Amino acid sequence: MRRPERLGEALKIEIAEVVGFELTDPRIEMVTVTDVELSADLRDAKVYVLIRGDEAEMDQALRSLRNASTFIRQQVAMNLDLRHAPHVHFVRDTAEENAGRVSEILDDLTRRGEIKKDDSESVK
Repeated sequence: MRRPERLGEALKIEIAEVVGFELTDPRIEMVTVTDVELSADLRDAKVYVLIRGDEAEMDQALRSLRNASTFIRQQVAMNLDLRHAPHVHFVRDTAEENAGRVSEILDDLTRRGEIKKDDSESVK
């Protein structure tokens, strides 16, 4: 595994711990860190987070995370013993939401009879 990948995985674990256990903001209780992407120069980290709640709660949680990004960066640098910790940028992970929408569309098309459910899906 290359250094950016190892560092990205270590950052994901450490940021999840800081967000889950060290931040006391109630707006971020429903936040899960799903992935971290590092830039080629390792100076910026895009942190994907899954946020439960309605749209307003999601926006508030994302805003809170962005406000706490300096603290999170400091904690990560200290805990991972990094001389230069990457700048942390939080982004909402919409993969699960998109998968849910696709599933609803497929179910709706199946109910209307526009697509047939394959019998081989139920056989394992």
